[in-house]
Amino acid sequence: MIGVRTLLLSLSLWAAWASTTAAQPPAPPQPPCDPADQHWVCGQQTPEDLVALPGGGWVVASVYAGTGGINLIKVAERTSTTVFPSANVTQQLDKTTYPDCPGPPAGAFTTHGVYVEPGNGPVLRVMAVVHGARESIDVFRVDMRPATPTFTWVGCVVAPEPIGLNAVRGLADGGFITTNWLPRGGGQDAMTKMMAGEKNGELWEWHTKSGWQKVPGSEAAGANGVELSADGNTFYMAAWGSQSFIRFTRGATPKRDEIPLGFRVDNIHFAKDGSLLAAGQVTDSSARSSRVVKIDPKTLKVHDLLTRPDDATFAGNTTAIEIGKDLWLGSYRGDRIAIVPALRP
Repeated sequence: MIGVRTLLLSLSLWAAWASTTAAQPPAPPQPPCDPADQHWVCGQQTPEDLVALPGGGWVVASVYAGTGGINLIKVAERTSTTVFPSANVTQQLDKTTYPDCPGPPAGAFTTHGVYVEPGNGPVLRVMAVVHGARESIDVFRVDMRPATPTFTWVGCVVAPEPIGLNAVRGLADGGFITTNWLPRGGGQDAMTKMMAGEKNGELWEWHTKSGWQKVPGSEAAGANGVELSADGNTFYMAAWGSQSFIRFTRGATPKRDEIPLGFRVDNIHFAKDGSLLAAGQVTDSSARSSRVVKIDPKTLKVHDLLTRPDDATFAGNTTAIEIGKDLWLGSYRGDRIAIVPALRP
């Protein structure tokens, strides 16, 4: 019964997110994606989040629709393969780090936020927020030495009720921090209040020995994308409901700063220059568009990088990452990743 409930949650979150408000018209159907068009990476299934593997030759994309999965994209050719679930994937449960994991997922495996461990490998961890048969963080070991990186499923951590996961950022010991965006069971009323700026969730931290713990000072309206400073002492978080960005320090009495961004900021990822790329949606019915800004984590100064009016080909931007001289944009809807020049502030 739990699996059915979490599957229904995944579908209801997607529907609520995709519609945003009842006052907005439904999105037009997408025209076919042309693989020869250099503006797109085709063959996706709502690529809500994207992360680049070391070296920038491969990109991992979530699958936030249908039965889900994880896609691996070869950047040079813009070709995509589903690496999980796959008949060739290896499963090796790490019971020491993930002792309470019930085993490999069975059924729907809708993936949301994704994270890749920094460094040059050759073996590294990838984590994914999972809805569907269960609400969990699933962990993979990725071997970069073969011509095509190989994925091995190594464990999971099932979220306690009523946490509704969104983004994840791994930690050195196999733990992670993750956002509670929309607690399960709240329904449309909870969504409406969150979109009006009412705090409804927070950041959570998990370690093998200590389990799940709320992070003090992390309460937010629609806690979404999350990042962490290199020294582990400062959190950065997107607040989708209040259209703002939050920085706060670790500790019992954290120092907290919050700045308005003017759009529903979704995923955040570090750029090559140490700034943060924040991507999301302008949901004003008169000017619906995709937005990307760059935020200085020290000064909180914001630079506009992109405003792309929504159209039939692409809408609902949720993430932005740097690939070469371009930005790759993910979305909560559609069958493609958008590629646009990375304008510098």
